[in-house]
Amino acid sequence: MKEITAKELQRFMEKDQTLTIIDVRETAEVADGKIPGAVNIPLGLLEFRMHDLDKSAEYILVCRSGGRSAQAVRFLENQGFDAINMAGGMLAWEGKTE
Repeated sequence: MKEITAKELQRFMEKDQTLTIIDVRETAEVADGKIPGAVNIPLGLLEFRMHDLDKSAEYILVCRSGGRSAQAVRFLENQGFDAINMAGGMLAWEGKTE
C-alpha cells in the first residue's frame, strides 16, 4: 500500500499540485474540520460512491488516524483504483482546515 505523510501532502498542496483527497471519516467528524478541498465519502458509503470516481485518477485517502483510510485504500486498489493512504490521518495534519 502506498502512503504519504501529512507533511508531504501539505508540501504538494503548497505547490498547487492538483490532488484529489477523499476524507472517509463520518460526516460529524468532518464537521470539526477537513483538509481544504477534500471530498467527504464516509468509509461505509465508499462502495456505493465508486461510480463517482475515475479509475484514471489518483486518490489520497484520509481519516482520523490512518486506519479507516488504509481500509479504503485496500478496497479501492482491489477495485482497480490508484489510491494512497495519508499516514497518521488528521491527527498528524498541521495544515489549514475548512
